[in-house]
Amino acid sequence: MTARLAALVLDESKWLAFAMLLAALVVGARVLGRARQVPGSATLGAPSLFHALVIGTMGFGHLLAVTVKLAQGTLRGSPWVLLLLGLALLVPAALLGRQALRPSAEAAWRRRTAALNGCLALVLLALGLHNAPLAVPGLLNLAYLLQTRRGLGLALLGATWLANLALLAGALVFAASGQSFEQFSAEYEGAVEPR
Repeated sequence: MTARLAALVLDESKWLAFAMLLAALVVGARVLGRARQVPGSATLGAPSLFHALVIGTMGFGHLLAVTVKLAQGTLRGSPWVLLLLGLALLVPAALLGRQALRPSAEAAWRRRTAALNGCLALVLLALGLHNAPLAVPGLLNLAYLLQTRRGLGLALLGATWLANLALLAGALVFAASGQSFEQFSAEYEGAVEPR
């Protein structure tokens, strides 16, 4: 049982789909619950909370995988560097999630939430361009929070949820493949490059 649990933790093909489904459940329940209490404010922090939960879960998964590999003696690389990489995702995601849980119509809340979305997107991009698809929802959240026109805001909100749906579809395909990220991306690159 322990070996099966460790194998599941180390299966990187499952983490993004798990993170997105968990975020969808939490945000969906929150939006439905708040819609009854405070109509209109239910969705203000939802995109940022969703993004924070996805990236925070991924960061937690990274830390858990590093810990399991360290315990198994199979960790390659510096444990301190690898742990810092996980914390680099988890800390800004936690700050963003905390901020998104207390939505406000005030400009200060919007600016701080936008800054945290931008910070998280920068961290993702700094960790590698392969993380760009994960940074897109955060950048769209940032644009949404800084805009002042209702029509543009609705378009950005729609684009954010479409980007998240595209990520979920990709995550489900990746999870079904059972491959490592390197195997999956090499297979995909071979399929789209001209021969």
